[in-house]
Amino acid sequence: MTSPHPPNSVEVITGLDDLRVDLARRHRATVSAAWTIDPAVAAADLAAVERDGYVIWENLISPAECERLRAALAPLLGRTGRNTFEGERTRRAYNLVDKTRACDGLVEHPRVLALLDRLLLPNYLLSQLQAIEILPGERAQLPHHDDGFYPVPRPRPALSAATMWAIDEFTEDNGGTVLLPGSHRWDGERQPAQSDARVVARMPAGSCAFYLGTLWHGGGENRSAAARLGLTVQYCEPWLRPQEAYTLAVGRRTVRAVSEDMRRMLGYSIHPPFMGAVDGMHPKRILEQQDSAGE
Repeated sequence: MTSPHPPNSVEVITGLDDLRVDLARRHRATVSAAWTIDPAVAAADLAAVERDGYVIWENLISPAECERLRAALAPLLGRTGRNTFEGERTRRAYNLVDKTRACDGLVEHPRVLALLDRLLLPNYLLSQLQAIEILPGERAQLPHHDDGFYPVPRPRPALSAATMWAIDEFTEDNGGTVLLPGSHRWDGERQPAQSDARVVARMPAGSCAFYLGTLWHGGGENRSAAARLGLTVQYCEPWLRPQEAYTLAVGRRTVRAVSEDMRRMLGYSIHPPFMGAVDGMHPKRILEQQDSAGE
C-alpha cells in the first residue's frame, strides 16, 4: 500500500482540524460488532435511553450461558465489601478481564455496542468489569450516578454508560437494581428524595439493564433467602480516565487473546490526535514489536 506521505516528508499542520485525526495513520478506529444490530432496533433503544435514562433487554443470553458464568465467577468472588457502599453483605470480583474469558461476550455484546456507538465518541473505553453478588440481609445501596466522580457540572450529557447483567433473576425482594427514571436530566443540586419515582429492574436471568452514567440508581435490599449475582460492565468516553487501569491490570498475553473490540476498549486505541500514545506511537505497535521479538 502506498504511503499517504512521501518518505521523510513533514506533514504541515495548519489548524486544529488537522489534529482531529490519528497522526499514526496506521491503525484506524475499527468497526464494532454493532453492525449486526438492525439500525431501527438501535434507534428505538436510544430513544428509550434518552427519555428514561435506561432500557431493559430481557433474555439476551441463555440459561446455559448464565450457568457457565456462575461457575466461572464463583471462585473469583472475594469477601464482603469494605464499606457500606460496596456492601457489608455483598461480594465482588474486580478486574475480570485478566481473570477469565467467560465475560467477554457480555462486554462486547452487539446490542450494547450499538448503543455505545451512538452515545459515546469512537474508541470509547472499558471503565470497569465487576461481578456483584448481593447476599441475603444486605441493605439497599446508597443511590448514586456512575460518572459522578468526574468533576463536570450537571446537567450535561453522560460521560459514561453501564450495563447490569442479571446472572440470577433480579426481583424486588432479592436486591434488583433500583433505577430513578428521568434522573439523568437532573442538575447538580438535586439529590434523590423519597417522593421520587423508582423502578426496580425486575429481570429474568440472562437479561440486561443499560443505563447512562448520569442516571441515579443503586443496588436494592435483599430481603430474600438467596443470593443475587449480577455482572456490571461500565464504559467511558475515550478522553477520560477509566475506573480500572487496564493497561496496567491486564497482561499483554491477554490483550492479544481478546477480540479487536475488547482490545480497543482496554486502551489499545487512540483518541485523536494522540491521546493514548506510547512513545509517540499507537499502543498496538507494542504488541507487534513483542510478537516480532518472540515475547
